[in-house]
Amino acid sequence: MLDIKLLRQKPDWAKAKLAARGVKAEKIDEVLALDEQRRTIIQETEGLKAKRNTVSDEIAKAKREKVDASEQIKAMREVGQQVGKLDGQLKQVSEQIKQILERLPNFPADDVPMSLNEDDSREEYKWGTIPNFDFKPKAHFEIGEDLGILDFERAAKVSGARFVYYIGAGARLERAVYNFFLDEHYKEGYTEMITPYLVNDDSMYGTGQFPKFTEDVYSITNDDQNMTLIPTAEVPLVNFHRGEIIDAAKLPESFTALSPAFRSEAGSAGRDTRGLIRMHQFNKVEMVKFCKPEDSWHELDNLVHDAEDLLQKLGLAYHVITLASGDASFTSAKTNDLEVWLPAQDRYREISSCSNCTDFQARRASIKYRDDNGKPQFVHTLNGSGLAVGRAVAAILENYQNADGSVTIPEVLVPYMGGQTVITKA
Repeated sequence: MLDIKLLRQKPDWAKAKLAARGVKAEKIDEVLALDEQRRTIIQETEGLKAKRNTVSDEIAKAKREKVDASEQIKAMREVGQQVGKLDGQLKQVSEQIKQILERLPNFPADDVPMSLNEDDSREEYKWGTIPNFDFKPKAHFEIGEDLGILDFERAAKVSGARFVYYIGAGARLERAVYNFFLDEHYKEGYTEMITPYLVNDDSMYGTGQFPKFTEDVYSITNDDQNMTLIPTAEVPLVNFHRGEIIDAAKLPESFTALSPAFRSEAGSAGRDTRGLIRMHQFNKVEMVKFCKPEDSWHELDNLVHDAEDLLQKLGLAYHVITLASGDASFTSAKTNDLEVWLPAQDRYREISSCSNCTDFQARRASIKYRDDNGKPQFVHTLNGSGLAVGRAVAAILENYQNADGSVTIPEVLVPYMGGQTVITKA
């Protein structure tokens, strides 16, 4: 959530920043008008409460002196009624302000391309060699189906579109990939977690999914309690510290977790309808960091490096881009996407998004630390995929495919595959 003080102090700056996120200036004017109304009500209420205190003292004095205090009592009742009315107005206005603020996205960082067009995202650099095949490369879903290690048809029978069965070596490859990711993050100092996969509405609110993106998730209502299947382990990892003051000596703090991710993919009809790229359920290894504000940009670089390291060790070509302001997530101030090369599509596809959310999530989830003066301050939170497992499997199948239809196992995964070096048709 945004700090309304910034909107109040720098309205033109805030309008320009949020215009790059698709927010109209009128929305800022609306919340500032409500804020002015709120402060006026508070000022009036404080004046009336001071008057009530004075009248209360006069009544007490009159009673001690056995003087008629009926006029003062009547005046105090009238003041009390006015205060009650103003309190009701204050609650209503405060709720209106909250409803607007909780739907405003984070301010984009200064070095982000300011554009609503995703095509204006900026490529930072490339890594690796794009493979050159002497045959026409097949798509990963064709490879998986031909080898008998992926079954989309039976998954559709059981669950519907955008689900898959991993079979035999396919299941083992998926497991090898995420175990490799977790082991590498552990070596880099991340604390590994196994999180809940169902979270409450407060948790979804804390990371910014609710109330704006309720249509993008799967929810379960039981005994009048609403629970949501997590769209990413970012949600339970960030909310681990919700409502807490973290010991500053522990910062920066880094967590990682493997979890299934459940997404309704609302609005994605017709996009990536085949294969592992856009699923309703998929495995993802997540990275989350908590840090002091002055360290968050350095930690974003670390997050990107940790995601890159996995792709480099797998020998997969990729590039890093900085997303345009209009393409970044709701909570992000800056997002660096890592996109891996998929030969069958002849282009790069996203496999990790690494974002600095600054204090946006921390304000919603009330996550703080104490500065050198002992004053509570909001931490900065960061998150990144390390990596999306299904997309990594897709990239391995396509980049390591052979002319005979087999797939070579990347060297770093061979120990995780029990020494198996090639996947062939059973």
